[in-house]
Amino acid sequence: MRVNGRARPPGAPKRMLRVGCVKYLNARPLISGWQGRVEFDHPSALCRRLAKGELDVALVSSFEFLRNPIYQIVDDVSISSDGAVYSVVVSHRGEFSKIQEIQLDPASKTSVNLLRCLVTELGSTANLIESEPAGGSVPATSRAQLLIGDQAIQFRQKYGSEFQFWDLGEQWKKFTGLPFVFALWLIRPEVANAESIALRLRKLRDQNLVNLDDLIAEALDRAAKPGDRKMTREFVARYYSKYLRFSFGEREKKGLQAFADLCAKHGLLPKGDPVFNLV
Repeated sequence: MRVNGRARPPGAPKRMLRVGCVKYLNARPLISGWQGRVEFDHPSALCRRLAKGELDVALVSSFEFLRNPIYQIVDDVSISSDGAVYSVVVSHRGEFSKIQEIQLDPASKTSVNLLRCLVTELGSTANLIESEPAGGSVPATSRAQLLIGDQAIQFRQKYGSEFQFWDLGEQWKKFTGLPFVFALWLIRPEVANAESIALRLRKLRDQNLVNLDDLIAEALDRAAKPGDRKMTREFVARYYSKYLRFSFGEREKKGLQAFADLCAKHGLLPKGDPVFNLV
């Protein structure tokens, strides 16, 4: 086996698999019950660590693979939507077509680049503003805000009556007719036992979806704080069953290819078809 591109010396102790995962509610069906240490963080931080070889396998933004297609993809597993996703939205007041500025959340390159592509294709003249993560604060009246993950859920539950929400999953489906792939399990190329890791991850996903009631109870326990009083069993069940998809089948792969093509069209990626190295 090679470690960070170097052969492990004979007789050296076997290193524990270094696993990273996004720290959002949407990832729980893909990681809950994993036997071993998991490092949780925002997608952008995990992408950097995976690229540097500080992690062996990570559930990260799909754009990371498109940007640097050296990784092996765990087949049949993703975080996707086939329409509205609920937790990747632009909060705004008034007509979306009249928005002048959108404050970006840099935690996910996938969501930021999806927004760039969609607003350009739809002819919007909104200025996209790079900034630090907004932390759930209320945006100014004249400025819209990209919200992702648990922050988007909490914001919608707290301020849902004050804002409109432009759902990026819904807009992508209207534009292409395809699902959108937000996150994938990626394995570094030097990891020798990728097939067995991928099998474990698929089995884990299947077990969690079969035991969804237990998973929802666990999610509610983790969200048991005053700011999440609206995080009910009914909401989490609806979020997992209505808004999210956890497969990576042919339609999801077509959706990811369409995203790659659109990113290349708008100069966010070099032109060329990515090769999906599936395990």
